[in-house]
Amino acid sequence: MEFNAIFVITQRGKADKLVDKAKEAGAKGATVFFARGTGIHEAQKFFGLSLDAAKEVVIILTEAPTTKKIAAALVKAGNLDAPGTGIAFVIPVTALIGLCHREEMHEFLDC
Repeated sequence: MEFNAIFVITQRGKADKLVDKAKEAGAKGATVFFARGTGIHEAQKFFGLSLDAAKEVVIILTEAPTTKKIAAALVKAGNLDAPGTGIAFVIPVTALIGLCHREEMHEFLDC
């Protein structure tokens, strides 16, 4: 079985909605953590003080056949095709450890 990791970087406070929509589209779960942006748009000043741009990062590990459906749901839920709303990308997973409870992983990992 092939797996992909879907990453979404969005504004803080939006991850829960994205995860809910991803689950409706077939995701089994997600990992969410806080981050801060350091790009040109995040380095804004307010009265001479730098403002950290608070972000949330969502990672969803999914089987390859469901990747497009879940990613499309994330783009729609987060309005990610509009400027300044966040980014999403998919990375193929070449090795996966920790899913020995799944039958197909027993052969691959020899669990």
